[in-house]
Amino acid sequence: MNRKITIIRTGPQALIQDLGRPGNAHLGVPPSGAVDPDSLKLANRLVGNDEAAAGLELLLGGAELTTDASCTIAVTGPHTRLWIDDKLADSHQPLHLPKASTLKVGTPDTGLRTYLAFSGGIDVPAELGSRSTDLLSGIGPDPLRDNDVLPLGTPNVPIGADVVPPHRALQTLVIPIRLGPRDDWFDDAETQLQQGEWFVSDRSNRVGARLSGTKLNRRDGEIPSEGMITGAVQVPPDGQPVVFLNDHPTTGGYPVIGVVDRDHLRFLGQARPGTGVRFRPID
Repeated sequence: MNRKITIIRTGPQALIQDLGRPGNAHLGVPPSGAVDPDSLKLANRLVGNDEAAAGLELLLGGAELTTDASCTIAVTGPHTRLWIDDKLADSHQPLHLPKASTLKVGTPDTGLRTYLAFSGGIDVPAELGSRSTDLLSGIGPDPLRDNDVLPLGTPNVPIGADVVPPHRALQTLVIPIRLGPRDDWFDDAETQLQQGEWFVSDRSNRVGARLSGTKLNRRDGEIPSEGMITGAVQVPPDGQPVVFLNDHPTTGGYPVIGVVDRDHLRFLGQARPGTGVRFRPID
């Protein structure tokens, strides 16, 4: 039987994401994938999927959907209230969604992005080995729209924890950063990063976390375009750093003062505008 879900309302933004398509920078393709991969992996484990199965990444919740067959679902990320046929349910546990029932996802208490997994995963065609939506290059499924219908794969038996504690986004993030490769463009880059204070800008997105605050003093001019990796911290002429996230361009011409450890990028991906950011240079 072909199982399907129908998106009644997407909320602010709903994207299909798995763990991305790394290794294609030589083709000009960013890694994409879930900005908070730990949360997507957890949601998949709760419903019995492989951790790499495709689910939904919801910006500030607000989605509503229905199914044509019963399935198991789980929502992870920050704590979020759910309603199944107007009955209140909770995130971070496997839930039964009966056939023809309606699921509504509320706005998370903190953070930006929640992850919704379905038993069997979302079974859309893969491109370059991934089902992820890439907002920069346009590879993968289009951002979801109201009334879109999505196929589900064959479910497995859910295993693992029944309930897990949700992640709570912090008001101030302390982010480890490794200096280079262009820290020589900055006067005492380590001290500038240690002493600076920034806030997440409302212009941030899946391409990059834009920060506003202390101006980083750098040389005038630009460098020839060179390869960029996820976590690179570019500094344009205005001195306000940009931390590249999953849909970042694969080349750039602004100097990179340092690179954020990949394990900490998910915290930036969950940071709402106004969240404080400090950098901690590491060896």
